[in-house]
Amino acid sequence: MHPTLRAHFDHELQSASESQTRGDFQAAWHFLERAHVLSQAHAWPHLQVHGAMFVWAWRHGDVRELFGQLPRLLLAAPGSWLGRAPLGNTGGSNVGIFTPLPIQEDLQVMLRHEAPPAP
Repeated sequence: MHPTLRAHFDHELQSASESQTRGDFQAAWHFLERAHVLSQAHAWPHLQVHGAMFVWAWRHGDVRELFGQLPRLLLAAPGSWLGRAPLGNTGGSNVGIFTPLPIQEDLQVMLRHEAPPAP
């Protein structure tokens, strides 16, 4: 993961953690979804986000999400390694595990900085 993208990813995870500490579970989930979109091409960060989503579901008492994260935890790293993670997918159980989604403009900008400059 490019250092610039990593900084954005870390910021989203930190924002999720801070929101969760304040008890703002909805905001925490929003930041986790954003981190998920940024992480999809990178196995460890992708797995890290699904782990954080699993913890969110546990703390929030969301059984549906808790069980929805289990297959995602198994598939996140292989999906990233094989380039099969559906772009824009926000990572929650409310979205099909293989469903691509539009990427928010600000996240697109962050992801473009990941790509090496054109020759």
